[in-house]
Order: sequence, then structure tokens, then C-alpha cells
Amino acid sequence: MGAAAEPPGSAPESGDPSRALLSLAETMGHLDASPHYSPLVLAGLVRAVEFALLCATGVLVHLAYVVPQVGYSFAYEIAVPSMAALTILAFQALRINNVAAYRSPIGQGFRLAGGWSLVVLAALAVIFFLKLDATFSRVWMMGWYVLGLGTLLVERGILSLVTAHMTRTGRLDRRTVVVGGGPAGAALLEELSKQKDTDLRIIGVFDDRTDARSPDVVAGYPKLGRVDDLVALARHTRIDLIIFTLPITAEGRLLTMLRKLWVLPIDIRLAAHTNKLKFRPRSYSYIGSVPVLDVFDKPIADWDVVMKVIFDRVVGATALLVLSPLLLAVAIAVKLDSKGPVFFRQKRYGFNNEPVEVFKFRSMYTDKLDFTASKQVTRGDPRVTRVGRFIRKTSMDELPQLFNVVFKGNLSLVGPRPHAVHAKAADRQYDDVVDGYFARHRVKPGITGWAQINGWRGETDTPIKIQRRVEHDLAYIENWSLFFDMYILLITPFALLKTENAY
Repeated sequence: MGAAAEPPGSAPESGDPSRALLSLAETMGHLDASPHYSPLVLAGLVRAVEFALLCATGVLVHLAYVVPQVGYSFAYEIAVPSMAALTILAFQALRINNVAAYRSPIGQGFRLAGGWSLVVLAALAVIFFLKLDATFSRVWMMGWYVLGLGTLLVERGILSLVTAHMTRTGRLDRRTVVVGGGPAGAALLEELSKQKDTDLRIIGVFDDRTDARSPDVVAGYPKLGRVDDLVALARHTRIDLIIFTLPITAEGRLLTMLRKLWVLPIDIRLAAHTNKLKFRPRSYSYIGSVPVLDVFDKPIADWDVVMKVIFDRVVGATALLVLSPLLLAVAIAVKLDSKGPVFFRQKRYGFNNEPVEVFKFRSMYTDKLDFTASKQVTRGDPRVTRVGRFIRKTSMDELPQLFNVVFKGNLSLVGPRPHAVHAKAADRQYDDVVDGYFARHRVKPGITGWAQINGWRGETDTPIKIQRRVEHDLAYIENWSLFFDMYILLITPFALLKTENAY
């Protein structure tokens, strides 16, 4: 079918970082293709596992000792999960539910034992003062204390090995770059270097200045290039955090750089430790002890990612099962209508501008397929087959993208629609028509989206159509929630009834 070209774009989007820049960045940051795992999600999973372990050991001792002696007692069903929940809260108060604690199981093991012991002692005190000796067995309590403590310590030992491996492979690091060299950049880098147990991995410095105010090495870290180079590098490897060291008074420079960087799916912060303009403490967030102002957040992160992935896979698999007769019928119709394959595969923009191959039912004659969408389909287009006209008008041709959602994971059920690599509006590339077009790629693309249910689907023969589509895509990204996705999915079948723009 021919190789698809690299996605086009403006200079900062399509420009490739130099081989020297990539080589240096890889040396500094060990930048491989390994995915990043959220420390917040990891901590949440550990809490859930430890709660389950405490409940399991409490029930086990109850079944092994109490039930044979005095029979089943409903009171234990209340006591076990209550004490387990209090223990998790105690661990949180003692600050041993974080990645730094997971890395040092021996030192944190004493605090863990202290937290569990405190909860058990409190439970014994409640039993004593409320005269519940006849209700709860002290042997059960002590047996649960010993077995629960041993299980937690073993679990933390295993967790430390897993965390160490994830740390070595860079799975828990936030790959960070600093924008702005000179004294302000050096001060920030020195402050960050003093922090212990940090998850930051500094890759280097980027600065548009090339004079003496921005040396080639800042506090031991190399200057890797200009902001345009940073945008190009972020398209080739994972970067999680960008910290600006420019003062707030440098408004012009800040806006110029942010205009280039806001299209990336990256957290952007403005360091505030050297700014003379002071805000109330609650206005700041902190990276360790360094105060920063939040400029942009990655749109969907941490638990939101987990929920969206689960939602996509579960609902997508269900849809595949329910729609399988329809998929089979369309496949037969396509095959009988014209010669050629049933499916059409096309390169489109994916998350962070990465090209992804999406599946569709073939709607054109085989010898007239347009893999790069260099020419848009118009009303009465002779390239489209008879069956193709119907499935395009009803969007049935998009149904095979459920395979992308369920099996490949490079599409979501809901998100900005992925555009073909050479798609145009009025003979102009989309990114030439819409300023900030690539910001729609900060999230994974979807089969349906906010723009589609509001009527902005089909042909984009005028600039206003792609502008409205992008506006709706950006509104979706800024207001995303799982309920928003559900609403869009529910409305989509009704929106498909409006077929005036679909050919």
C-alpha cells in the first residue's frame, strides 16, 4: 500500500532534532522507549493491596481459631475492614506510602510496624473500655497482629525489589528539562540537586539565547539547544516536565516560548524561587522544596489514564461483541461490491503527533485508494463504491477502529478524531490553517468526539470547518471527564443521523 510519509507540520513540529542532540540527551537521561508509571497510581495500588492483605490475614485467623472455638461472629466482619482502613490511614500519616519509602524497606519497616501496632493497641483499648472482651478474642487479635505484620513486611520487601527495578529502568522518573540558562537556571538546578529521594531526572537545559548570558553548561548540565529543538525532541522521546526559570517580568519571552510548547502533552511549570513578585503560599505548588507556578498540566494523567484505559477496553470489547453481526455483514457487502481487501489501513496522527495505523472498511475502489488523504472525498466522488457511499454516510466504515481501541490501544473510544497525514482544508495543511492545531494531539485520538456530535465531521473544504473542529477538540481536552466520554458515546448514534457533511 506504500509507506506513509512523516506527519507534516510547521517547523517546530516537523523538524528533527540533530543526531548530536539526540545522542547527548540519551546519554544524559537514558532516554529509551520505556513507559512512565505514575507514582500516584503506584501508591494507590499499594494501599489497595495492603488493605486486602490485612483483611485477608484477619479473616484467616478468624476462620482458623475463632470459628472452631465459638462459631462465626458478625462482629469480626466490622472489625477487620475497619482496622485495616485505619492502618492504611496511619501509614499515610506516617508518610510511608510513597516511592521513596518503597525504596528503603528496612528503615520504613519500623515505621510500618509502629503504625500497625498503634492501630492494634487502639483496638485493644476500645475493647477494654467498651467491655467487649466476650465479643472479640484476644488470641485472635494477637494472632492477626503477628501474621499481619509479617505479611506486610514481606510485601514491602517484594515491593522494594519491584520499585528498584522500575527506578533503574526509568519507569518512575519524571524526565525534566529546564528552559532558561544563566544564573536563574543555575540556581534552580543547584536547588533541585540538593533534594533527596527526588523522582526528577534532569536531561538538560534549553535556551533561545546564544550569547554569554546562556553558557553551554549550566550547573553541570549541558545546554541541548533552543526551544524549537525541545519541541522536536519531545516528539521523539518522553519528556514529563518542563520548568521555566525566566522571571515573570520577561512576559514577551515567556509567551513566545509557551506558544511553541503548550501543544505538547507535558506538565509546564514556572519556577518561583527567584521571582521578586510574591504570591500567597496557596498559589504555589512545590517540586520538593522549590515553589513553582502551574502553567499547563498534562490533560489526562495518573488515575485518569487508568480509568480511561479500562473504560476503553471494557466498553470497546463489549461493542465489538454486540456489533460483530453488523461488522460481518458490512465486510461481506464490501467484498461483494468490488474487488479488493475488506479493510483499508491508513496512517494518521496519534498521541503526541506519532503516526498510527487505523483500520476502516474499504469504501473506495482498490485502484483509487488515497492512503494520505491528499484529496478529500466530495459529494458524488467517483472513487467511492456504492457500498462505500452508504457506510461512509452512516460512519459504519469507522467501526473496525474498535480493533485499534481494544487490541492495539492507540485509539480511544472518545477523543479528537485522528486526521490523515496530508489532510487539507481548502488546499492548505490543517496546521497552516489553525494556530495551535497540534494541541489536539495532547491526548489519544478517538473514534468519536465532541466535534463530531456537534456536527463538525466529514469534509473540511473551508478553513472555518477545521477551525471549529479543532475548537471543539480543545474544549473536550480541557473539560475531560469519564462522564463526558459517556455522554459523547450516548449522543453519537443520534448525531450520525445528520449526514449532510458525510460523503
